[in-house]
Amino acid sequence: MFSIRAKKRRDAFVLDVAIEVASPGVVALFGRSGCGKTTLANIVAGLLPADEAHIVIDGVALDQNGSSLRAEHRRIGYVFQDARLFPHLDVMGNLRYGEKRAKAHRDTPRITLDTVAPLLGLEPLLTRRVHQLSGGERQRVALGRALLMSPRLLILDEPLASLDAARREEVLPYLEKLRDELAIPMIYVSHQFEEVLRLATHVVLMEQGKVLSQGSLDEVSLHPELRAIVGPEAVGAVVHGVVESVDEGSGLASVRIGSNVLRIHLRAARAGAHIRAQLLARDIILATSRPDNLSVRNIMTGTIARIVPDDEDAELVYVDIGGASVLSRVTRAATTALGLRVGLPVWALVKSVSIRGHAFLEGSPLSSSSLRA
Repeated sequence: MFSIRAKKRRDAFVLDVAIEVASPGVVALFGRSGCGKTTLANIVAGLLPADEAHIVIDGVALDQNGSSLRAEHRRIGYVFQDARLFPHLDVMGNLRYGEKRAKAHRDTPRITLDTVAPLLGLEPLLTRRVHQLSGGERQRVALGRALLMSPRLLILDEPLASLDAARREEVLPYLEKLRDELAIPMIYVSHQFEEVLRLATHVVLMEQGKVLSQGSLDEVSLHPELRAIVGPEAVGAVVHGVVESVDEGSGLASVRIGSNVLRIHLRAARAGAHIRAQLLARDIILATSRPDNLSVRNIMTGTIARIVPDDEDAELVYVDIGGASVLSRVTRAATTALGLRVGLPVWALVKSVSIRGHAFLEGSPLSSSSLRA
């Protein structure tokens, strides 16, 4: 369990947050640059003293009643934007440094090199010097070093921010494996929503040192304040579903989401796999009668639950599809012409190629099987 309450004033900036997470997983601190994400991460790690703090991780009080553990006693692994590897050591030497740090905590269950090396694909790199590594490889080594400290908590502060798109795609599957295969709570700092979509089990939406919203990704995805951070084109609902069957010939999977079944292109999907997907508001088309003879294969039935202003010319329509909600951005003129109102039954259409998201295995938050965008 995470319980984090912290206050910190730095010149005109004031951080004042409270976060409660019942179960372990990946807690994503998400918001624009300068909102206080890294400041909070540094307070949790003991790298920055708070004005006030109450921090309990997995039953262990790091800050409480004015008492604060020193950073080296907190058993927190920290991965920064830049890998910060020791240039005079090879990869094995950097990893062994993490092991040495773990030995200071004698009663701690150890994570071994035999576990970390294959998990992060480090075996071919062990004898290389730091200058011989790509940016993605350096971050994987930094992750390995942090894991070999056998931490009670792993903090990743925008670990992909310094990488180009290709290197980010190289590292993300390793982060997914790390989350799924090791039961280590993580705090993941990011301002890239795609990373949060792929990795997070709990999201804390931050702005100007405050928590705007927190909860599961599907809950936070519907928060109005998210639009100002991700932009109107990235607004959408995150939904969960279960694969019912897969057509091997077409690669289309039938996925039950709410009371509807969507046909979605999936790579390496299997029946029973759980899906988390984002349906962007810009891609959802509404109809007040069932449409026929369309190339769009996904037609969901639902009821309008809410209509809120989006900008001068558009509105966001929340549609309950039976146990889940999706968003559609429509013009005000369309709202009037179609007579859209709360309680009206509608059909929501979306192309399978417009859906982005990821499949995960039962019993784990997510896995690296991805929907094809």
